[in-house]
Amino acid sequence: MYAWIWRKLPFGLWGKLTGSLAMAAAIGALLWYVVFPWATPLLPFDDVQVGTGTEQGGPAEQDPNAVPGADDPGLGPDEIPYNEHTNDPEPTAS
Repeated sequence: MYAWIWRKLPFGLWGKLTGSLAMAAAIGALLWYVVFPWATPLLPFDDVQVGTGTEQGGPAEQDPNAVPGADDPGLGPDEIPYNEHTNDPEPTAS
């Protein structure tokens, strides 16, 4: 297919290069502005569900700017309210 397109483009090597770049840009623009916006609602990339849906609303649902653990007086502004080393196993003597 690409060889057929290359043979049908006019004006020698530079015309073929220019024509192929123009066709690639036109196809890219068609995909970007027509096909992808049409297909976006059909794709499940934005269908995100965290949890089972039976949880009670936490502070983030009342205040979208709430920082987790901000009500805990033991945490500073740069500390996180969970242990970030839970997946690191303790070394064993062997």
